[in-house]
Amino acid sequence: MKQPQIRNSHMDFHEVYFYTSTIVSWKKLFKTDNLKTIITDCLKNLVERKLIIVYGFVIMPNHVHIIWELNSMNGKELPDTSFTKFTAHQFKRELQANHPQILEVECFISDKNDRAYQFWQRDPLAIKIFSREMMIQKLNYVHLNPLHERWNLADRPENYYWSSAKFYETGIDDFGFLTHFMEIF
Repeated sequence: MKQPQIRNSHMDFHEVYFYTSTIVSWKKLFKTDNLKTIITDCLKNLVERKLIIVYGFVIMPNHVHIIWELNSMNGKELPDTSFTKFTAHQFKRELQANHPQILEVECFISDKNDRAYQFWQRDPLAIKIFSREMMIQKLNYVHLNPLHERWNLADRPENYYWSSAKFYETGIDDFGFLTHFMEIF
């Protein structure tokens, strides 16, 4: 019997990682900009508090890719835990107010005692970035993701708003939290 593959979600401080977190059952939760804004606002808050550095990101309809570095604990939590916990609470609040029918989708109803809903799948993927070449490869992957025929969200990477591609193409940071990877590699 084949054992299920365990993804490595462990991250060390002051190391750069390609991080992927997915919505439960791959449901396309991020159809509205309000939920995407929750993600970018959370990232900005964590950056402003110097808990993380964000080098690149993309928000897809059912997952996020972030290239980041964790700097320090957020109280008793790791910053990635704070990210998923805070965004989940905000998703719940936004959906209760504006899309309550989405909360009734069976996959979002949690069977855990500590929560009513589960939005993020457990065990996100974290891949340590070891070199400039690997950083460029992961950034290209992140920025080209919206152009993939499965998604077809934009005609050029920099034309997809919910990504760091425009920052790398023009130097304009619409989100106010991005750091260019050349500062470290």
